[in-house]
Amino acid sequence: MKLTIVTPRFTIAGVPLAQLRFARSLAAQGHDVDLIIGHIEPGNKINNLQNVNIVDFNTKSVRGMLWPLIKYFFISRPEVVFSAEDHLNIIVIMASIFSFSKAKISGSSRVTPFDTYSDVFLSKGWILKQFSKLLMKRAAVLSCVSKDMVMQYKKVFPNSPHICIYNIVDDIESRKKIHEHQSHSWLIDKKCPVIIGAGKLAEWKGFDNLINAVAECKKSLNIKLIILGDGPLKEVLSSQIKALDLEDSIELKGFVENPLNYYSNADVFVLSSRVEGLPNVLVEAMMCGCTPVSTDCPTGPRELLQDGKYGYIVPVDDHIRLAEGIIKAINDPIDAEKLQEAVKPFEEKAVIKSHFNALGINIDLN
Repeated sequence: MKLTIVTPRFTIAGVPLAQLRFARSLAAQGHDVDLIIGHIEPGNKINNLQNVNIVDFNTKSVRGMLWPLIKYFFISRPEVVFSAEDHLNIIVIMASIFSFSKAKISGSSRVTPFDTYSDVFLSKGWILKQFSKLLMKRAAVLSCVSKDMVMQYKKVFPNSPHICIYNIVDDIESRKKIHEHQSHSWLIDKKCPVIIGAGKLAEWKGFDNLINAVAECKKSLNIKLIILGDGPLKEVLSSQIKALDLEDSIELKGFVENPLNYYSNADVFVLSSRVEGLPNVLVEAMMCGCTPVSTDCPTGPRELLQDGKYGYIVPVDDHIRLAEGIIKAINDPIDAEKLQEAVKPFEEKAVIKSHFNALGINIDLN
């Protein structure tokens, strides 16, 4: 089957990595797969994508993808197109209409609609909302990456057809990475519990709150924190670490090629976010057997942790409660085999089956 995966950009972030895993998994099932990327951000390269044809439109604007997509539909004639993010979903649907394509379109939403749409007349969010209401019927499937987000979409669009289909997180390539060599001295010569945080160093990730929580933990417990990722708040967070005299206890590691073998060698993974779509990093940490502590932010963490069955849930922006959650996780970790139960819905075959069932297509999975 000719399948197309579309993402507006490629960088080391949740949406493009999820689309990459999806393309890789579909190709492994023997399908003819194209991965269309609006643009590949400088310094990023795509690895381990055997049997996937990468199509780089080299345009930074999602709107700029419309004409290339129209030409692509005419020439390549895909049977099913999977796109992600609302702005791109609309462009893909428009391209399919203008090209008279009969492809089935499956559009996935990855962030809360409250940040995307608006009721303010003629605002960008209002215009997008009108286009969405007009065009969403062309899509064969519209999905969200969490059940909570589906409910949000039904508030914005009362007749919304959205359903929940999770991202692929647990696949063969990811499982291999768990066991790769780890060289960080805090993890190979562990003298105290090690905490991991990961994501873009941006306001919505709440790393300032996590740093304050570690300072609180240090009053009674010796711990280390490694934060994986880069972003605009790196200098601000570095200054905060220095002001709290935690330079020997907290490292801003920056980008790492393989975060999974950090999770598998650490004691606790902390998601300190103020808002999420569905945090893939939380699922990855659980897959690696790392006990999770998460803020109760919208959307996803409570759903993933099943109200605390698979981890510790704390309020958003409360570093005292976050510190308490970290200490509880250290003293009473969640069994690694139990965490595998929570990861099952994110296994590649389960997710592929959900997508094709929603499309009304019967496929045999290898």
